[in-house]
Amino acid sequence: MNEESLAAQESVLVDITAERIDVRALAEFVSDPRAGSSVVFNGSVRDHSPGRADVSRLEYEAYGEVVKEKIVEIVQEAFGRWPILKVAAVHRVGSLEVGESAVCVAVSSAHRKDSFDACRYVIDELKFRVPIWKKEHWPGGAEWVEEGG
Repeated sequence: MNEESLAAQESVLVDITAERIDVRALAEFVSDPRAGSSVVFNGSVRDHSPGRADVSRLEYEAYGEVVKEKIVEIVQEAFGRWPILKVAAVHRVGSLEVGESAVCVAVSSAHRKDSFDACRYVIDELKFRVPIWKKEHWPGGAEWVEEGG
């Protein structure tokens, strides 16, 4: 199955957006009568990072279509590894305040182990392989930092 046909399926939602992520809508998207399990990972902006106790906001930048293609590739791999039913993966770009959702991945399957394993795979691979840049802001300064948490 190629990336375009996977992204066009009713079982996959992948997006890069400047709009707030509606975590509840993504959980509803993966809902399915065949599913005995759904797992939602919501990554939010925290007020600290390694070495910084005063993060006030984050800024994310990405090349939308390139990033979407990479995420679709990762989702395609997850469908090949686990008997999952639906996947949603959305990442924010732009300026985000502490507490806002930066990334959300939702997965459904018949059994919880598959949902947990596939969800973890998608978020871990997204953070490792997808070119999204993060800038931390704090009172009096800002710097681009490596993803990884």
